Amino acid sequence: MNYTTQMDAAKKGIITEEMKIVAKKEGMDIDILRKRIAEGKIVIPANKNHKSLNPEGVGEGLRTKINVNLGISKDCYNIEKELEKVKGALEFNVEAIMDLSSYGKTEEFRTRLVDMSPAMIGTVPIYDAVGFYDKELKDITAKEFLDVAHKHAENGVDFITIHAGINRETAEVFKRNRRLNHIVSRGGSLIYAWMELNNEENPFFEYYDELLDICEKYDVTLSLGDACRPGSINDATDASQIKELMILGELTKRAWERNVQVMIEGPGHVAINEIKANVLIEKKLCHGAPFYVLGPIVTDIAPGYDHITSAIGGAIAASNGADFLCYVTPAEHLRLPNLEDMKEGIIATKIAAHAADIAKNIPGAKQWDYEMSKARQNLNWEKMFNLSIDEEKARRYRKESTPEHDDSCTMCGKMCSMRNMNKVMKGKNINILREDD
Repeated sequence: MNYTTQMDAAKKGIITEEMKIVAKKEGMDIDILRKRIAEGKIVIPANKNHKSLNPEGVGEGLRTKINVNLGISKDCYNIEKELEKVKGALEFNVEAIMDLSSYGKTEEFRTRLVDMSPAMIGTVPIYDAVGFYDKELKDITAKEFLDVAHKHAENGVDFITIHAGINRETAEVFKRNRRLNHIVSRGGSLIYAWMELNNEENPFFEYYDELLDICEKYDVTLSLGDACRPGSINDATDASQIKELMILGELTKRAWERNVQVMIEGPGHVAINEIKANVLIEKKLCHGAPFYVLGPIVTDIAPGYDHITSAIGGAIAASNGADFLCYVTPAEHLRLPNLEDMKEGIIATKIAAHAADIAKNIPGAKQWDYEMSKARQNLNWEKMFNLSIDEEKARRYRKESTPEHDDSCTMCGKMCSMRNMNKVMKGKNINILREDD
């Protein structure tokens, strides 16, 4: 039986190879997985032209996935340096890489990325449009915007961020409800500017059916972008954000009618006490579609530490049902991240995702922590290193400060609770001031 997309196959009762791989990775019954894909609650972004892909699922009942943003810009145009970051990200087994390239030979970087990456690849086609056509934003036509999306799909990207929810109706709500930080989404601001400069409707909204034709042809997952995401906690959960989310819910249903898979992108900067409500609203208004969040960043005052502010928000969001976390690095709001920034962002986001998976009772999540606790009680340093989310750093810290006794560390020495309780529980004496008997 033929099928066009993973969703089409799922609706027809077909089990694809990608479904088999994801079900095995997740320990999920394959019929449950297929049913949730058919319902739109799980997506498997898998472009037909991405031959090196090792498929992953995103959505209800699956491990929380993480994404790394990379790409070349006018100020930092070095393809080889960005490809080094790609290799580093893949070594950390990230599930997704988004190419946010916005200058120069973007197709060269994008195609090399797709060829080398087993992780799913995402892009934001509007970033590429100005350079692709060598035109000012105002002069790009609606058809040309769609043609760039088609080129990215043809190149093999698995999901594309499209800001289709910032239509003229949403724009009017935005104008009536002024914000502290206006529209902070780069793609959203470009679309809004194009609409204002040309007095036209958002081309991705107006020609949404043509966009769905592209996605259906290559089985590209639509990541419906949050143009009105808040860029400060002051603007979170406001009229513009919610209005756009309502539009995205309608666009989700239209995509599902065409068997196009959909993720919904979310905020942004959100105070801790509003995160749970944001997840609930998205799941309600967008009919259970997987939720892909940037952070959320829980306070605006920590430039240089936003991998921490976002990990806090990401853990809370995912524990309440968000499915996919976009990493944030220490360089957020400051500059293009370097290799070390990327690593810190990945680790922080992986910690947030794992912490959420424990709360969501994802199969196997707690077992990792159980094995670490067991190794600590046994003072099995080698196993502790092997189980560490960042083994290199754990080993380095231990090596930098060597204890007198191998069964302790330089924090507690012979007062180590693990060491002493092991002895007491076996009926042995504890010598803290003297050598052991």
